[in-house]
Amino acid sequence: MKKVGLFIDTWYPMVDGVIKVVDNYARRLLHYCDVVVFCPETRGYSKEKDARLPYKVIRCNSLPVLHFDYDIPTPALDPVFEVQLLRSGIDVVHIHSPFSVGLAGVLYAKFNKLPLVATLHSQYRQDFEKPLKFKTAVDMAMNRIMWVFNACDECWAVNAGIKELYESEYGLTAPCKVRLNATDHLPVADPQDAARLTDQTFGIPADATVFLFVGRINYIKNIDFTVRALARAKKLGMRNFRMLFVGEGQDGEKLAALVKELGLEEEVVMCGLVSERSMLENLYSRAKLFLFPSLYDANSLVQIEAACQGTPTVFLEGARTAATVTAGVNAYVSAPSEDAYARMIMEILADPEGYARIAAAAKRDLYLSWDDVVRDVYADYCAMS
Repeated sequence: MKKVGLFIDTWYPMVDGVIKVVDNYARRLLHYCDVVVFCPETRGYSKEKDARLPYKVIRCNSLPVLHFDYDIPTPALDPVFEVQLLRSGIDVVHIHSPFSVGLAGVLYAKFNKLPLVATLHSQYRQDFEKPLKFKTAVDMAMNRIMWVFNACDECWAVNAGIKELYESEYGLTAPCKVRLNATDHLPVADPQDAARLTDQTFGIPADATVFLFVGRINYIKNIDFTVRALARAKKLGMRNFRMLFVGEGQDGEKLAALVKELGLEEEVVMCGLVSERSMLENLYSRAKLFLFPSLYDANSLVQIEAACQGTPTVFLEGARTAATVTAGVNAYVSAPSEDAYARMIMEILADPEGYARIAAAAKRDLYLSWDDVVRDVYADYCAMS
């Protein structure tokens, strides 16, 4: 095999889990073959930054949408992109989204009889239900993307829960297996120094208990649930804690208003976007718990990044992203109410021996390197060729 094409419907400077997955695939696949990432132009991108990446990036035109984090790619209206795709010489097509750029990859693979694989990153029905409102419209949208996935030679689900969802509820008929996500983070060399740097950077008292969220500041991630649960914990007597929200997104102002309304302005720190990996590693290391009550995510990288530093995550029952963990062994899983979540946090803090056991197990069981994953990915590509 000479060249792999990775297709995705958004790209840097936007940052999300799927973008980080594709970036890590591309960087490590270069040890085995050439790589091209096909993606859209996005707000704030520059050709100079693309040129500094170790792999080739081919972008198509896109349309910005007001009050929305993502732009809409339009590869079918971009003849330059089409010519670059036709001349790319790729041997395997791997799509990471089922929309216009992903569809361009599917059509190219079918026309040229190339191996075609798709990674199932998201719970798309949830994505559609919010803007489309009507079940008929949601069903039509789902039928369209499932046609894309079912056209693939093979699909890779990011955990067993997502595989079950697609096969039992979404109508996936293409062959499917689990291919776990991983991280490029490394454990910090000196946790005490990491804590000191984090405290200095974000104004955290050295004796404060730190909770952390990293990701899009978007209510679809259930971050407002986190704030209300912490307000409940404060009423129940929890003191001297800081909740750090790391990231940017469309609901930043709403979240800040909720924090003020609930009287948590001293406890909640809005850190903004942190892109430096070493500082992110420091943040994960400093945190006692990673609070992630999302029912939206499929298998978020952030929970793996936290586990890398021995920081366990607190999930909600029913979360697909918790399918890789074992409650009470390497993570915590709470009943889906703010009161239950608050009480679980307080119970964790009251049991340091139990916490130490689960924190160690999180690092042992859930920390997975992209180097190992991509080695197996390349073997799969070769088997399909």
